[in-house]
Amino acid sequence: MIILSTVSLAFAFLAFYFLFRMLHSVRHRRVMRAGGSCVSCMGSATIAGIGGMLLLSYVSYERLVEEKLVSRIEFKQMADDEFEARIMVPEKMDQFYMLRGDEWQMDAKIVTWKPPMTVLGLDPIYQLDRLSGRYGDISREQNEARTVHSLTPESPADVWKIAHRFPLLLPGVDAHYGTATYVPMVDGARFEILLSRDALIARPDNDRARNAINAWKGN
Repeated sequence: MIILSTVSLAFAFLAFYFLFRMLHSVRHRRVMRAGGSCVSCMGSATIAGIGGMLLLSYVSYERLVEEKLVSRIEFKQMADDEFEARIMVPEKMDQFYMLRGDEWQMDAKIVTWKPPMTVLGLDPIYQLDRLSGRYGDISREQNEARTVHSLTPESPADVWKIAHRFPLLLPGVDAHYGTATYVPMVDGARFEILLSRDALIARPDNDRARNAINAWKGN
């Protein structure tokens, strides 16, 4: 991150330097020099802006250096096919969401780095993205109400979103989803959510969850 900060600041300084040169050249009516300084200013400002956006995203995301416990989730049944999901993220306040259905899934946004970005020495980063419920029965899935919740507020400087939609703008940035397989919702069940470099893994964390998984696999 130090290298990224240094690069961003260096090009921001260059952008101001070329801006000053352009204004100086315009004042002395040196059109060609002013045009060259303008192009250099825009190029430096673009690189500084991209670097700043990467830096903001890197700070707002969590670092991923190995398989990591990112959350626990516990369910409380409120009504038929309606559950309260308690999301427990380390060092953060618990969050509560209502889910409909009999199965749940969590998604995360993952950013990894390829050349030329690897020279910056950045670790892969992630951000929990959404929690959703569904019905195991296809006909109910097609006709019943479903629930999906965002787990992270929108950010204008989101490197994952820009790299995912416009990959040519950020060469060396690989943006993809990590998704846990749908698993059953059962009253009192608690699961651990672990994240590797490319996938989310849901593991039962108590007997209720283990029994639910075994019964679900047996169907």
